[in-house]
Amino acid sequence: MTSARLPILGAGESGVGAARLALLNGFEPWVSDAGEGVLAMREELDKHGIDHEFNGHSNDAILEAAKALGWIIKSPGIPETAPLIEHLRAEGIDVISEIEFASRHAQKENEQVIAITGANGKTTTTSLVAALLKDAGKNVACVGNIGKSWARDLAERDQPAAYQVVEVSSFQLDGVTSFRPNIAILLNITPDHLDRYADDIARYADAKWRITAYQTKEDILVINAEDDLSMERWKSSAKNHGTQARVVAVSTRKNLNALRKSLHKQGLHPWAVAGVDQSKRPERFTIHIPQQKPFTMTIQELALQGKHNLYNSMAASVAARVLDLRSEGIRESLSQFDAIEHRMEFVKEVNQIKFINDSKATNVNSAWFALESMRGPVIWIAGGVDKGNDYSSLLHLVSSKVDHLICLGKNNETLLSTFGDRVETTHEVEDANAAVQLAYDLGMPGHSVLLSPACASFDLFGSYEERGHAFKAAVRGL
Repeated sequence: MTSARLPILGAGESGVGAARLALLNGFEPWVSDAGEGVLAMREELDKHGIDHEFNGHSNDAILEAAKALGWIIKSPGIPETAPLIEHLRAEGIDVISEIEFASRHAQKENEQVIAITGANGKTTTTSLVAALLKDAGKNVACVGNIGKSWARDLAERDQPAAYQVVEVSSFQLDGVTSFRPNIAILLNITPDHLDRYADDIARYADAKWRITAYQTKEDILVINAEDDLSMERWKSSAKNHGTQARVVAVSTRKNLNALRKSLHKQGLHPWAVAGVDQSKRPERFTIHIPQQKPFTMTIQELALQGKHNLYNSMAASVAARVLDLRSEGIRESLSQFDAIEHRMEFVKEVNQIKFINDSKATNVNSAWFALESMRGPVIWIAGGVDKGNDYSSLLHLVSSKVDHLICLGKNNETLLSTFGDRVETTHEVEDANAAVQLAYDLGMPGHSVLLSPACASFDLFGSYEERGHAFKAAVRGL
């Protein structure tokens, strides 16, 4: 056991969780936050006797402690370009994430780690994998970017869960140096958070690909065969041995034979494949894993409908089959799964007008999936903090499906200029009650009111959750 002083930058869920785990492992954690911090987090640090500072970093003291140890922990909300981080790296100090720190503890305990990342669908797929395992009677922790930090969960359990299902963001993957999930699921790589990567999609893709950087031939990488950037990374990796994992290629458009042929033409040879047979009615997907009977399920049986959810369900099923869960149990779980809050969540129907909460759609790609899945005319509530969005991919969907656009945000110029001539009417509001009331007034029987902002929430709300809750409260007040 060591008694080294360990600086931890950031006093949010990630930083406080890391401090709790560090304390249990014999370190002297010292949490430093540039802001005031959240009262509950400050009280938790005090309760456990963890040293902390707020409203600024003691740079010299942090550097001294970091030099003595050789590494520190950084919370994901702190950008790599922060002056303190750049200085620490220039001094040769490893700046790791809470995910990296937690994984070192988990690997010591021989737990099965299933990690999920992607621009869209992370929370849904993480929840699906956890539900499949729980329904099979397994001891499961569902942690990471989804809510409770991985480090906190490890610190609070007498015995670690046998299965660790971890949602990881690109920011968390920036700070990994040995993180090795037994199963890694890469859902997609589409533009998001590019402001943190100097508007360089290649750097963002590099961050996502780190989920497999330390995997071995004993591990599994599930990859989306229909996602261009993911496929580019796999092709490049096949040439320069960037991943040693056994790859499972998943396609929502091709059957197994067509998928294999397509991949072989590109010089790619997956360990296993999953595809969709569109020639049969009802349509079904099939997973073929070596030395296992193929798993098949009709798409209409899935509790989560829509093309965006099909890949999520297939990827989760692959993980379940790799872990040797029973086929009947997988089908039952996938057919009974409850939707994730704020992700295509049906709220209420009022006078034949449906209200759907997709507040978690904080980027254009998420909004694309939401609009693509809609049937019937739509009143679209969008807007917020525009992260340099390119809305061109939505033009056809908006033209064909959206009757009215309601902008819920402070700066709506790009939305209005892009879609103003594609819809019947456009409107601007600055609170959820006004947006919902206006949508209801505009609506006719058969309309669906879709909150799918395509933007972050921080101009009017503290988080996408707060935005979603405000929307739901307004709908229930009609």
